[in-house]
Amino acid sequence: MARETWGTRIGFILAAVGSAIGLGNIWRFPFQVSQEGGAAFMVMYLAFIILIGFPAMLAEFVVGRKTELNTVGAIRDFAGGYWQYLGGLFVFIGFVILSYYSVIGGWVLRYILGSVTGGYAATESAAAYFGMVATGTDTLIAHAVFMLLVIGIVALGIQQGIELGVKVMVPAILAIFGILAVYAFTLPGAGEAYAYYLSPDIGYIMQNWQSLVPAAAGQGFFTLSLGMGVMITYASYLGDDKNLGIDGISIVVLNTSVSILTGLVVFPILFSAGVDPATSGPGAIFVSIAEAVLDLPFGRVVGLLFFLTVAIAALSSAISLIEVVVSYAIDEFGMDRVKATVIAGVAIFILGVPVTMNTVFINLYDILAAQILLVLGGVLLMVLVSWLHAGEAIEELEQGIGDLGSIGSLWIWMVRVPVILVLLVSLYLGVTGYIDFLTGAFAEYLGTL
Repeated sequence: MARETWGTRIGFILAAVGSAIGLGNIWRFPFQVSQEGGAAFMVMYLAFIILIGFPAMLAEFVVGRKTELNTVGAIRDFAGGYWQYLGGLFVFIGFVILSYYSVIGGWVLRYILGSVTGGYAATESAAAYFGMVATGTDTLIAHAVFMLLVIGIVALGIQQGIELGVKVMVPAILAIFGILAVYAFTLPGAGEAYAYYLSPDIGYIMQNWQSLVPAAAGQGFFTLSLGMGVMITYASYLGDDKNLGIDGISIVVLNTSVSILTGLVVFPILFSAGVDPATSGPGAIFVSIAEAVLDLPFGRVVGLLFFLTVAIAALSSAISLIEVVVSYAIDEFGMDRVKATVIAGVAIFILGVPVTMNTVFINLYDILAAQILLVLGGVLLMVLVSWLHAGEAIEELEQGIGDLGSIGSLWIWMVRVPVILVLLVSLYLGVTGYIDFLTGAFAEYLGTL
């Protein structure tokens, strides 16, 4: 059976952008900004995206396109030996991330319903409404509904499912958020919000770099869908005539624009309603936005548009994550796409069940996946591509882009030294931070006994 391919170049770019945009930008990005000092985090994040994220993305592209295989098969074919287990790590990371992504996607579906019915307006507080949505039987059902949507799209295939879906989803995200950003600009708290979001405190950066570096690294890899096999898998459906450099730049620019646009929507709404953006926790944006829009002009419409956009973004990310697993099942075990998608979807749903019972599992899953496993996978892949197979990598990058000359060598050395060094520092800080988190969580648990 012939392997599927993208129908158009724009289909690949939008699929990669759709994966990159997702909840990482609209759910995770604002609360990372809030927890890590506002504009201080923005400086670190943008530097990481440009200097580390883009070269790392090209490394994943060359492995995927050269081998035309799923993540496990691609790395096995590219390097052989024990390196194939790195591909297995990527598949595992996708499993973990999508398991709690799907639960959050279920939250979003319920918030859309709440925007239409006025559900969170009728509850005693936005926090109380989130408490109802975050856990319980209804949350489990919403988790199942979201996974069914994901399974339905991916089961249709690359061109008729994923590509067709993202050609609708990504422009819709950009259009709706563009409208909301213009609306947010007119709000009375916009000036204060822009100062918080766009005017960095250099002193804060110097004092808090140890938390900013792993947070920016994790967020950068998370929002660009790096270190989880997505870009390897998507690039495996590309032809040799495609310019990987131009495609990579397009994806990075579009993805980063949505991140910035998200902040231009979220923070003016919060400041205008007098809501503290520094409220921590994965549910902060849900609580804060739901609370804030109630006091704003056209608040219910704004809430509906916001959560509708989040839902579309969640779907665009989720289909990329499950495709990593599905392509593995198709290539390695000869499964047909529908069967592979259903099996993967059910397994991921089961892994996400604990998250529907207690939100503490989100932090347990998210910090492990985003600040440790993603970065670990990134380090290993960068070593493989830049130190062990540099010649093959440069040759593959040149396909469709012409003779790079010194540019190809510059890219390899960017990956070899600064990219790997920054990722190693980020990995160390991420591991120590996770240990501190587990210690604190355990101590808090003992205090409840």
